[in-house]
Amino acid sequence: MKEGQDRIFYITADSLAAARHSPHLEIFRKKGIEVLLLHDRVDEWVVSHLSEYDDNRLESVAKGDLDLGTLADEANPAPIAEDELESLTKRMQKALGAQTRLVRTTLRLTDSPACLVSDNVMSRNLERMLKEAGQAPPSLQPVMEINPHHPIVEIVKAEANEERFSKWSQILFEQALLAEGGQLDDPAGFVKRLNELLLALTGNQSRIWTPGS
Repeated sequence: MKEGQDRIFYITADSLAAARHSPHLEIFRKKGIEVLLLHDRVDEWVVSHLSEYDDNRLESVAKGDLDLGTLADEANPAPIAEDELESLTKRMQKALGAQTRLVRTTLRLTDSPACLVSDNVMSRNLERMLKEAGQAPPSLQPVMEINPHHPIVEIVKAEANEERFSKWSQILFEQALLAEGGQLDDPAGFVKRLNELLLALTGNQSRIWTPGS
């Protein structure tokens, strides 16, 4: 543990690769903070009962607001005006509707534009495990956190067309879901939206294929 670290950080996932490449690890990788990668099914139940070790609290890197305490980065990127961020997150929340409980900005991301976190006791990995076992977990809406300094988020923030803004918001949500090992309800819709936005960025909107064209 680094000097000043008072918690043991961990992440649970359905595979070692999913845990290792999770966007939730980005700020920890940047600061050289070690995180336990827990990918066995039993690990979810272990951490639900093992709350601390050697007087150090165990904390999931994928839950709630991230507070690194004294380990926080002193050289954060230039701040963005709060009214700009509030306007952006409210627009994205409206575009996503019931898919997410809240959209907010975060400093936990350094390379990815967005991630999903849980403010609940149950992790999203445990929720998936219960569904795979044929059980019905409580319906939990994730919180989507966005990296306000990411180039894609800056493109979304500058998007005046509400239809395209809605598609961008949906793409960011679905990418974040895929990055944590989740499954899309409509993979074909995701691909279609992504292709449309890519063509729009390159100025080739007229080449978008539609049925019957």
